[in-house]
Amino acid sequence: KEKKEKKEKPAAAPAAAPAADDQPEFTKLEMKVGVLIKTWHHPESEKLFLEEVDVGEEKPRQVASGLRAHFTLETFCPGRKVVVVTNLKAAKMAGAESAGMVVACVHPEGKVELLDPPADAKVGERIFIEGLTGEPSTPAQVQKKKILLAVLPDLKTDGACIATWQGKTLMTSAGPLKVLSNANSPIS
Repeated sequence: KEKKEKKEKPAAAPAAAPAADDQPEFTKLEMKVGVLIKTWHHPESEKLFLEEVDVGEEKPRQVASGLRAHFTLETFCPGRKVVVVTNLKAAKMAGAESAGMVVACVHPEGKVELLDPPADAKVGERIFIEGLTGEPSTPAQVQKKKILLAVLPDLKTDGACIATWQGKTLMTSAGPLKVLSNANSPIS
């Protein structure tokens, strides 16, 4: 009986975990402002770009993006600010490691636009929604709990081309995330 009681006490310690279930799904993702450092065509795939992205960490991340059909190296180029989901498990894409996902907006007619952080947004800052708080989940939790899949259906632009989740504006310290012209379109 004593052993059972000892087992119950450690099990009670993670009792804070159910509170995390009340945490808005969006806040479990870590979306950051990044800047493209280097971009090139994936040598093994005609659909992928490879890029090095500075997201405010010790070293840039390599990310593979399926955006090659929609952008050129001149438009998807070093110096361009992007939004990156940084708490995804690293994955191989056509043999190259990808440690994140560049976020884009797809118009129903097929036009793809990258989310644009404001010019004054700080590289590495986390995207937020006013009034929503919570620590990002680990990459393993994001994958296991399918958090990205839960968030994506509610990510879209509004009529003014501002990025939203469940109708709430996605923000940086310098203002909202926007796209050029894809109004009322899904973000992924």
